[in-house]
Parts: sequence; C-alpha cells; structure tokens
Amino acid sequence: MATKRMNESWHQVCSQIAAIWSEAEFNEKEMKKARGNMRKMVQLIHDKTGEPRSEIFQKISAII
Repeated sequence: MATKRMNESWHQVCSQIAAIWSEAEFNEKEMKKARGNMRKMVQLIHDKTGEPRSEIFQKISAII
C-alpha cells in the first residue's frame, strides 16, 4: 500500500526526500529506478547516507 501511494504522489515524494536528505545527491535516473518501490527507495537512501533502513522507512512512510 505504501508503495502504491509513493508512486501516485511521486513528485511530492521526490521533493520531500530531497528536503529530508539534503546532504545526499540523488540523480533522476536513480530515482526513476526506485519509483513505486519502497524497498528500492529505502536501499537507495541507505546507500547514499548510511542511515539505518528502519529510520528511512519511517521517514518515507510519514511523507506518503
């Protein structure tokens, strides 16, 4: 369900991710690969920031 909502409000999700993890740079290609897939998005952010996956998941869940 969260993945579906993430896909439906994609532009909002992208801008929120950029705001929350402003120290990391996400290129459009990476973001498109993760679009609509919560697991891939969490992994992408984890790879860029080193933040624990559980915290990333909570933050993304809060914005969608």
